[in-house]
Amino acid sequence: MSANIAVETKNRIQRIEIDRTEKKNALTTAMYAAMADALLAADADAGTRVILIHGKPDCFTAGNDLKDFLERPPHSESEGDAFRFIRTIATTKKPIVAAVGGAAVGIGTTMLLHCELVYAAPGTRFQLPFVSLGLVPEAASSYLLPAIAGYQRAAELLLLAQPFGVDKALAAGFVTEVIPEGELLEYARDAAAGLAALPPASVQLTKRLMKRAREALVAETMAEEGRVFRERLPGPEAREAMTAFFEKRKPDFSRF
Repeated sequence: MSANIAVETKNRIQRIEIDRTEKKNALTTAMYAAMADALLAADADAGTRVILIHGKPDCFTAGNDLKDFLERPPHSESEGDAFRFIRTIATTKKPIVAAVGGAAVGIGTTMLLHCELVYAAPGTRFQLPFVSLGLVPEAASSYLLPAIAGYQRAAELLLLAQPFGVDKALAAGFVTEVIPEGELLEYARDAAAGLAALPPASVQLTKRLMKRAREALVAETMAEEGRVFRERLPGPEAREAMTAFFEKRKPDFSRF
């Protein structure tokens, strides 16, 4: 278990907290592994009925820790804890509630497409920066976002790769409700407690039925996204984007 991922199970709710404030909750390989293991443990534990994921009030997660990611790049779909976490959150049987505040970048946004209830603070800033990094989306977001938001809304968020606020997230359909920052975590906990009080088999079966029609498409999209992502990671566009990030300058894609 990573020191930056706190996991606690209480009152039939498993709480996963992202806690790496000094790096804006940027996710490392070890953190992805810890979250994937926690989700698998929750599914295997009959005493756990709901999963609650949150970060700090001022930051959900800034996405991948780029230095860590480049030092440990995934070389195949089955290799790499980032992809394992994505596959796990997409197939978790128990309902997932998310409380999101501050920055929600990359996986910080795409993971929400696999949650049942997503509560966000008014100042939350989402971003899907994959194109601007010379990469492509992950977590089946290239399928799920157009499916729930409509093609043009999804195209704006995925292609322009700009930060956006809760109004657009609500319009896109992946935020359930906007909650004042000071009440956010408690509100999400109450929602999780409400789910935990319901018949567990009925809740899980209803989740499975809602996701059943798209299971194969999600898995197929994830596999293709992963293939293209890995193909592009060592490429010149991604290399220029990453170099510019570490050199703290604007990338120059004019020669491509």
